[in-house]
Amino acid sequence: MKKILPLLLGILFLFSSCSAVPTAQVATDAFQTNYPFVFVHGLSGWGSYDFQNKFIKYWGMQTGDLLQYLNEQGFDCYSASVAPQGSAWDRACELYAQLTGSVVDYGEAHAALCGHERFGTDYSQKPLLNAWDSEHKINLLGHSFGGATVRMLAELMANGSEEEQAATDAEALSPLFAGGKANWIYSITALAAPMNGTTAYDVDPEASIGDGAKARLYNTLSRLMSVGTKEKEDGRADFDNANYDMLIDNALAMNSRLSTLENVYYFSVPCNSTVQAEDGSYVPDESKTEAMFMRPATLMGRLTETTPGGTVIDESWLMNDGLVNTVSATAPFNAPQKPFDESDIPKGVWNVLPVYDGDHMSLQGGLTIKNDVREFYVEHLTLINSLEG
Repeated sequence: MKKILPLLLGILFLFSSCSAVPTAQVATDAFQTNYPFVFVHGLSGWGSYDFQNKFIKYWGMQTGDLLQYLNEQGFDCYSASVAPQGSAWDRACELYAQLTGSVVDYGEAHAALCGHERFGTDYSQKPLLNAWDSEHKINLLGHSFGGATVRMLAELMANGSEEEQAATDAEALSPLFAGGKANWIYSITALAAPMNGTTAYDVDPEASIGDGAKARLYNTLSRLMSVGTKEKEDGRADFDNANYDMLIDNALAMNSRLSTLENVYYFSVPCNSTVQAEDGSYVPDESKTEAMFMRPATLMGRLTETTPGGTVIDESWLMNDGLVNTVSATAPFNAPQKPFDESDIPKGVWNVLPVYDGDHMSLQGGLTIKNDVREFYVEHLTLINSLEG
């Protein structure tokens, strides 16, 4: 990550547009609530605590600071910073500490099992929020692996961890692992999130999508990206990282441990930047797919297999956004779900919005392909604030 980050930031600086954007008045008379919105980045991302956020915003890369824009519309928005390649568990613990203004506690049992320190950064002097409890709920939005992060946080808030409770004296147990806080979260939105894993990790690492100059560029950029997302070697267990959690069998196993909470509104936004070819495969639309995603989009668009755990990856997995299979981003396969219907938005059910026409970076504003998502987020946040409390 240290090697690729300067390159990515340079690319973003050259292509980003930070010009001022007009503000539009949001009608707030229909609001039932106006709880804070906490945005959580995905793999290799960053947030408000990170140095690079001073120069390039993860949220609004090509259109200027998205959260500033939303705040100007009357929404209360914040950007969290969690480990770029950390596991869903570690990232959830970090997110909790930022939200509560406390020291990161990864748990006695987890730290021992995974071979890293139990405690991390102290956020007591720089909390993300002024208050968070059952009277001051929050809305969580997770992009990509941020989806697993916010779902893990919700599970621990609601049900705690029996393993941590058994391994830790009561007075030393983090409140996160005690559970009983399901009513602290109002809504969860998963944005292009691989909730059932992704076949991006299953494509042949040596495969090429062609020999032309453009294809060679796509192959090189794709492999450069994969180097930047490798977990650092720090002695921890090889299963305590994001890459492990996003393997299909592991993601499905995680789903069996994560509840869909009956008091929370759930939304998902799958993305797609591919089109179906005559042979039935899916190929990337170059006008909507970042160059570094062209190779994985092409290979994912023709990959069918059976995973080591026995999951059949059939033609329904071919449509993708360059990093995540569209079907995987709809909802956890084992969770209650329904197509989004503005007249019927129940709690405890994944309300699956229509597939967004864009690649994996589109919901952030785009990396080099500019995508104006301001109206999308104004509409979605307005919808959430208009729901019955």
